[in-house]
Amino acid sequence: MSEILNTQLLVIGGGLAGFAAALSAAEAGIDVLLLEKTAATGGSSAMSGGCLAFAGTDLQVERSIEDSSELLYRDLVEVGKGECDEALVRAYADNQLATYEWLKAHGVAFQPVIEAASGQSVPRVHNVDPADMVRQLELAALNTGKVEVLRNTRARRLLRSAGGRVIGASAERDGQPLEIRAARGVILACGGFVHDRELIHRFAPLYDNAVFIGGEGNEGDGLRMAWALGADLRDMVHIKGTFGKHPMDENNHHACLAVYKGAIAVNQEGRRYVDESLSYKLLGDACMQQSYGVTYQILDRDIMESGDDRVRILDFERRLEEGLFVEADSLEQLAKLLELPVEDFLAEVAAYNAALSAGETPEFGRRHLVHQHGALRSIARPPFYAYPSTAAVFGTYCGVKVDAQMRVHDVFGAPIDGLLAAGEMVGGLHGAAYMTGSALGKAAIFGRLAAATACQS
Repeated sequence: MSEILNTQLLVIGGGLAGFAAALSAAEAGIDVLLLEKTAATGGSSAMSGGCLAFAGTDLQVERSIEDSSELLYRDLVEVGKGECDEALVRAYADNQLATYEWLKAHGVAFQPVIEAASGQSVPRVHNVDPADMVRQLELAALNTGKVEVLRNTRARRLLRSAGGRVIGASAERDGQPLEIRAARGVILACGGFVHDRELIHRFAPLYDNAVFIGGEGNEGDGLRMAWALGADLRDMVHIKGTFGKHPMDENNHHACLAVYKGAIAVNQEGRRYVDESLSYKLLGDACMQQSYGVTYQILDRDIMESGDDRVRILDFERRLEEGLFVEADSLEQLAKLLELPVEDFLAEVAAYNAALSAGETPEFGRRHLVHQHGALRSIARPPFYAYPSTAAVFGTYCGVKVDAQMRVHDVFGAPIDGLLAAGEMVGGLHGAAYMTGSALGKAAIFGRLAAATACQS
């Protein structure tokens, strides 16, 4: 016989989306039971680069950065290349500033630095310690007295009433069966499926041999549970790796993006192959199509010094100290160290620099450092550096179809009564590419929206 537990709201997944949902529901007076599959909470959220995309914040105002929810909305739609669900993008844009203030109110500390990155026409990367952010929300949730967390508890199947409403889930805790009944339904916040190679091969065979980094519990549990109830899917064809992962580095679980400060990317033939200002998801696709799936970010001293060790994707000096950059006094020496065709490499850098000097657009149409922001930089001041880079799948960024209230929809377009979802397992927001900070952003924003819907049911 299974042990039976009763609660008002069941949240499955102990990352940022799960705790944003649990805390928000608790603040509305709802009793919540949160299941975490592994021994530790945090999931992929805690392993991330700690970037959140917000617009119109006090940090931006202090730095005279003009941004708004509307500009954020337009950027998200543009970077998604028309493949995103504009209702979800609008939900993100309309609720992001309140979520930023809510996170601050619960003790989440934002670094006093704002940078521009993938898909952003103005600087809007807000940086946190991601593991600490999840801990702060978990602590706040537990302190309400309304939230209980069960670790080492894996949800197996969703339960439905005779009328078809989702009323809970069957689970397994320390090898023992468990049944949870939830009067207000279930919020799936279980993450993606970076650790399920069968699902990766099914939806993104290009990345069969890629590096995968994510929470150990990210095996597609939530996707399969919703799928079993007829849930529709979004963005499965847009699974992409993130460019900038060092192929030999086992310590840093996030990318290095010198290209967004002016570096160029060259392949094993010493040639540029892409517009480096594109979303790093598109850069990842382009990288994987090059010889051996490994290319190099090439930069000079000026670009090296433009990094910021407070921003994980721009922490160049720290990585230099760790020996991850190849350093040389001349471009010729750098090419020899990388075993690139010297003449071809030198000609490529010279052509790029010449285009900038002449006020012309370099090959592949690069006009900005990143998206529509920043003036390009020549690579001219020694010493010179190369950062070996491949594409790593940090998250699947696709999943179940939801509406702006985070209700999961079935394949016929109808909401599945009692079933909501948030975080990485939700499809539709990103579309064909990705804005830096929108994954953690949607975890917090959509977690809160899912809780609000559950509280109204």
